[in-house]
Amino acid sequence: MEMSDKTNNVMIVDDDAHVRIAVRTILYDAGFHVIAADSGSQCIDLLKKGFTGVILLDIMMPEMDGWDTIRAILDNKLEENIAIIMLTAKNVPDKKMIGLQEYVVDYITKPFDNEDLIQKTSFIMSYVHDRNNMGITAE
Repeated sequence: MEMSDKTNNVMIVDDDAHVRIAVRTILYDAGFHVIAADSGSQCIDLLKKGFTGVILLDIMMPEMDGWDTIRAILDNKLEENIAIIMLTAKNVPDKKMIGLQEYVVDYITKPFDNEDLIQKTSFIMSYVHDRNNMGITAE
């Protein structure tokens, strides 16, 4: 995949290989270009290499969880041209999200419905495209 191509790029970041494979298959079949990262640090590396698009980010991961990953994205000034959807098995808010929730555009609870995943990803992708076409950058 060409990292500079801003069309339909999705990154799934989850330490569970089964979730990465399932999401990749569902979204690939729906026409998205999907890359997978098994950790927050791998996500950061892919962003540094130029990934733009929608990031589906698991909250609960070892070493660097989803909230720590968002902090690293901000610390490295990598938040432009991306939109983050959090994947969560939790039904209650996480205290670590305080101050970071403005960087998350949606939440998807696991286990997820395939159509819901496709619809939410498509909707957020159109938001990313519109924002990029209008020259709006993250603040």
